[in-house]
Amino acid sequence: MNMYERIDLDVCRVDGTRIIDLKDFPTDLPDQHAKKVLKDSVAADSARIAELQETLHAQSSHALLLIFQAMDAAGKDSCIRHVLSGVNPQGCQVTSFKAPSAEELGHDFLWRHAKAVPARGMIGVHNRSHYEEVLVVKVHPAYLSAQRLPGIDPADLPGYFWEQRYASIRGFEAHLAGQGVTIMKFFLHMDKAAQKERFLERIEDPKKNWKFSPGDVTERGFWDGYQKAYAQAIGATAAPHAPWFIVPADDQWETRAIVGRLVREQLEALDLRTPELDARATEAIAVARMRLRKE
Repeated sequence: MNMYERIDLDVCRVDGTRIIDLKDFPTDLPDQHAKKVLKDSVAADSARIAELQETLHAQSSHALLLIFQAMDAAGKDSCIRHVLSGVNPQGCQVTSFKAPSAEELGHDFLWRHAKAVPARGMIGVHNRSHYEEVLVVKVHPAYLSAQRLPGIDPADLPGYFWEQRYASIRGFEAHLAGQGVTIMKFFLHMDKAAQKERFLERIEDPKKNWKFSPGDVTERGFWDGYQKAYAQAIGATAAPHAPWFIVPADDQWETRAIVGRLVREQLEALDLRTPELDARATEAIAVARMRLRKE
C-alpha cells in the first residue's frame, strides 16, 4: 500500500449540518505524492468503477448522483472525464448547468435539476447544480429579478430567504435518497493563488485560450463572497444521506485520485449484485442454448 492509499479521506467528508470554515480544510494533500502513483490510482479506480457500474445497471435498484461544485478553473471537467473514463456512456449521464433559460426561470429553482436526476441503474453527474441558487445567486442577488418571485425584492431580501432555499434543497435531497438515489457532493477546494496560475496558463497558451473568459477575472473579485457562500451552503445542507466532500484541488491529479477513490468506495459499499434469474428464465436460457447448438 502506497502513502496515498493510507490517507484517511474521511477528513474531506462533511455529513452533518454545522458551521464550517473552509480555511480548516486543506487545498492540497499534506504530503507530496508522485504523479505516477496518483495516475495509477485514478486508472485502477476508474476501471473498478466501470465494473461496478455494469452491476449497478443490471440490478437497477440504485442510482448514483455525483454533484460537482467549484470556483472557476478548479478542474471539474477534467476530474469527471478521468474518473468516469471507463464507464459505458449508456450507463452515465453528465449534465452541465449553465445560466437558466426563459423556460427554466418560469419554474421553481429545483425543476431543471429534478429533470436531470439519474434513473435507477444509472450514474448521473451534475457539473454545477441546484447549489448555484445559493452560491452565485447569493453573491449576485440581482439575478433573482429574472425569477419573478412574488413578494421578493432582490435589493431587500428577507432574512429567512436563504434558509428557505437551504430547506428546499435538504428536502429535495432527502426525497431522492428515499427513492434509491445515492448522493455525493464534491466541492473542489482550490487556493486563490492556484486559480491565478491556471488563469494565466489559459491566457498564455493559445491552445487553452478557449477555456478562458475575461468574466472569470471579474468573478475572481468576489472570491471572499463565494468562499463564505460555499461554507454556508455546505454547512446547511450536508447530511448522512447527502454528504459533502471538500476535496483539495490545487493539484489536479490529487483531486482526481481522491474523487475516484471516494466514488469507487461508495459503489462498493452499495453491495451491488448481479440479479439471479428465476426458474422460468433459467429454463428459457437452457432452451436457447440447445437451439443454438443444434444450428
